[in-house]
Amino acid sequence: MSTNQLENRPVSPDIEQQRQRQRNGSTHPDDPLGGPEHLEFNEDDDPPTPRFMQEEGAWKKWKWVPYPVRKYGKAAFKWMKGPQNPKDFKIQPLFPVVQEAPLRLLDRFLPNRKHQILLYMFYIAVWIITFSIVMWRGQVASEIPVYGTPTDISCGTTYWSRNNGCGLDGVNCRPFNGSSFAFRCPANCASYRVLNPRAVGNQEIVYAPLVVGGPPNPTTDDDPIYRGDSFICGAAIHAGVISDSQGGCGVVSLVGTQQNFVSTDRNGIKSIGFDSYFPLSIAFEPSIECKAKDVRWSLLAICVAFSTVLSLFTASSGVFFFTSFISIFWQVGMASDPPSYASIPALFTDILGKFLPAMFCAWVFYDKMGVRRTLKGLTATVEKTVLWLGGCWVGALTNYTFDFIPIQRLTGHDLEQQPGAKAALAIIVIVLFCIVVGQIWCFRQEGRLIRYLKLYALFILGIIICLVLPGLNLRIHHYILALLLLPGTSMQTRPSLLYQGILIGLFVNGIARWGFDPFLQTSVALQGDAQLGSPLPVLLAPVINDTLSTIDFRWEATPGIRWDGISILVNDVERYRAYFGDEGSDHFLWTRDNGSDFNEYFRFGFMSGTTSGDYTKAGTWTEERSWIDPQPGPSRIRVRDVYERDTEPVPNCARRVWK
Repeated sequence: MSTNQLENRPVSPDIEQQRQRQRNGSTHPDDPLGGPEHLEFNEDDDPPTPRFMQEEGAWKKWKWVPYPVRKYGKAAFKWMKGPQNPKDFKIQPLFPVVQEAPLRLLDRFLPNRKHQILLYMFYIAVWIITFSIVMWRGQVASEIPVYGTPTDISCGTTYWSRNNGCGLDGVNCRPFNGSSFAFRCPANCASYRVLNPRAVGNQEIVYAPLVVGGPPNPTTDDDPIYRGDSFICGAAIHAGVISDSQGGCGVVSLVGTQQNFVSTDRNGIKSIGFDSYFPLSIAFEPSIECKAKDVRWSLLAICVAFSTVLSLFTASSGVFFFTSFISIFWQVGMASDPPSYASIPALFTDILGKFLPAMFCAWVFYDKMGVRRTLKGLTATVEKTVLWLGGCWVGALTNYTFDFIPIQRLTGHDLEQQPGAKAALAIIVIVLFCIVVGQIWCFRQEGRLIRYLKLYALFILGIIICLVLPGLNLRIHHYILALLLLPGTSMQTRPSLLYQGILIGLFVNGIARWGFDPFLQTSVALQGDAQLGSPLPVLLAPVINDTLSTIDFRWEATPGIRWDGISILVNDVERYRAYFGDEGSDHFLWTRDNGSDFNEYFRFGFMSGTTSGDYTKAGTWTEERSWIDPQPGPSRIRVRDVYERDTEPVPNCARRVWK
């Protein structure tokens, strides 16, 4: 076909329209994009990489990981990075007109910042003066004729020291009778329990008030009598001498040997029964007029009221946090849950010593661990007061608010022996898991999840290292729990306000009450009431003489040179202590009063020097003169001279003879 024929060939209308648009400079949406007809590359340039290969490039170093794991790992990492446009959570006040009214009112009448600062200083001064006056008035107790001014004692004060602490025949705890003293107890002593098992005959009491005895006739409230190792304050509550909610004062007297201590349930305390005799017993003088009141609830009301008003009238995160932290710390340490103390000045110096390092921790919480982020710019003053401040008070008063949880110490030994502890821990773990899931979702929405996962990975690594350190045991205290969980609340949501307040309160309670106890402790320090694992005396069949009412005990030879003596408790009183090689150290002869019709309980333990090992469980010489062998294994009673906090001796000044 000739060239002329090709040129004269009719053209498609679409092509003709396209040519016409090109001549006119107009475009059509379906026209091809303009640009060079050929792509030009330099020989030194790298060839273009397809998109799917670009995405795989970052994962080349993970080729050793199976593909399905890489696939889901990439998906999880992409999810953890959060949305492309992260959301910064801010609380929008419910009913803003109501919640912001206190702030507007303050700005209306005191617009000048200097005037606001002066008002704040005056407010704090009034707060401190009010607290001090009520505290001082609460220390005043009326003088009791003959007995004088009552002596302050703690909830765990007793006349009789634990186990063989009173020495042979109780000589270190004399006198046994003819002595009285006026005492004063704080409030809330009914909830004071022994955390280490205590022997009462063939019973072992733990996680209960140590109050043995009561009215001899359970049908009446007359003439209650208690064993000498009973908590004086707990026994006074049980006897109705003082109030658990307000504390009080009275006079306790030593009444010597008593027997058949009856178990009764009175005034919120179920006492322990003991069907034998004890050399030291106590009773309370009737018709004693004494006015004394524990002011912890009054002080709590003052601090709650002042902190609530401050929370409503300030939007400054720093003013609110540090003022609340300081006030709650001193309230807990001086009133709500104070450590054991001999006098108010001694208590003040104790709390002051804990306060300075606690304030450094408070600054770290605020500036480095997210408290500022949670509270900054928050104008929902009512929600802040209810959620954060209310939660903080709940956490700080754990001795009241969480007292129902059957977990005293978060150690494996305590979880094993305390009833209901494992179930309670399981419930706590489930609740924490739900909270953690909610916080993870919020951190992802803010695009900060990966950063905090790295932080908690370091925490977990540190915990694992602590768990594997030889010779040391990890113990999670109140303040450690707060330190671990507090970073997970660094966002401004309503749940985070509540969680953060509770954690700050837990920290305050732990430090004000117990101080900065080490989180790594040796086995001896944590052992508490646990057995030492020491060998137990192997008893031979005792020889009983019914005519003379005697029982003669003998035992097998000592298991090693470390154990050079033996100690024997009769009715929880050390009646025999001998060292092998001494005359008569191979047997123990016990004589019973012919007229006695009570069971007697015997425990046996080896000694190393002056330190006792584990004691056997109680064997019983019954009232019918028959012998019941002790059950296998050691008694759980405490026998070592390691510091404990569950009981305290009566002050020396209280052992004088008043009559």
